[in-house]
Amino acid sequence: MPTPIRMEPCKPRQRAGQKSVAGHTVVHAIWRDFGQLTKARLSISVVFSAVAGYLLAVDSVGVENLFLLLSGGYLMVGASNVFNQIIECDRDGLMHRTRNRPLPTNRVSVTAAFYLGLLLTLAGLSLLLCLSFQAAIWAFVSIILYVFAYTPLKAVTPWSVFVGAFTGAIPYMLGWVAASHSFSVEPGALFLIQFLWQFPHFWAIGWLAFADYERAGYRLLPSGSRDRATARQIALYSFSVIPVSVWPALGWTGRLHLSAQAALWLIVCGAIFFGFSLRLLQRRDSKSARNLLLASVVYLPVVQLIYVVDKWVRCAN
Repeated sequence: MPTPIRMEPCKPRQRAGQKSVAGHTVVHAIWRDFGQLTKARLSISVVFSAVAGYLLAVDSVGVENLFLLLSGGYLMVGASNVFNQIIECDRDGLMHRTRNRPLPTNRVSVTAAFYLGLLLTLAGLSLLLCLSFQAAIWAFVSIILYVFAYTPLKAVTPWSVFVGAFTGAIPYMLGWVAASHSFSVEPGALFLIQFLWQFPHFWAIGWLAFADYERAGYRLLPSGSRDRATARQIALYSFSVIPVSVWPALGWTGRLHLSAQAALWLIVCGAIFFGFSLRLLQRRDSKSARNLLLASVVYLPVVQLIYVVDKWVRCAN
């Protein structure tokens, strides 16, 4: 059963090194907490994926539509992250990487966060509905899966990463759907790229934060441990991204095309990414996992940029 959204405050936790609001303006403190509640950097990277998908589908960029996608997308992703932190409030307080967030430190109450998440959801849906009904539906489905499936499953089974990969892969295809108002083979191909990428990315995080996650009762690694079996699966999924990313070069993905030159660059990028996963398989240490995580963070936007640049270069010619 999904964990219910709590409306009572988390127990405030005073931690060593906890930052104080003193000396900062109220506006700065509010902005900081808003950024942490919505996980600004993560939300921006997700919106980047949606914009890349949008640019692949359109022949000309509409400034108003791009604004709707950017703002509506950020609000929806931010809402997901707010609800996620409400449900995980107590567990976040147990982990070094999350214990200074607004809810575990009681800088923001659970009730206030809930209303913020609700407001962001309604505002985000309204903006996306102005852009595309289909895009708004997919964004809402993403929130439901992330909050009521992925979040509670994290403490139950490593299969939560599989569910999380679905929600994490929606933005790239959502951008195409927002522009085309339909779902077909093109957004499906974009979805598959980002879906497979999620696994080495998530598991690299799970490897690095294994002790923290274990302290909070989360089970994210496929074998439950930082062992060869986990590293082997990471390498397998890292390799699988390569053929999937060059699939459009074969002309089997409708209006989604890819030139031979772009496909070659994608193969090179994929091989480098795969090399980092092989290094983790060989060494199975934190340094290799950290390098793989950094490689995954760079790899996805590079792939998306290659797609977009290739499309617009071909259109210009």
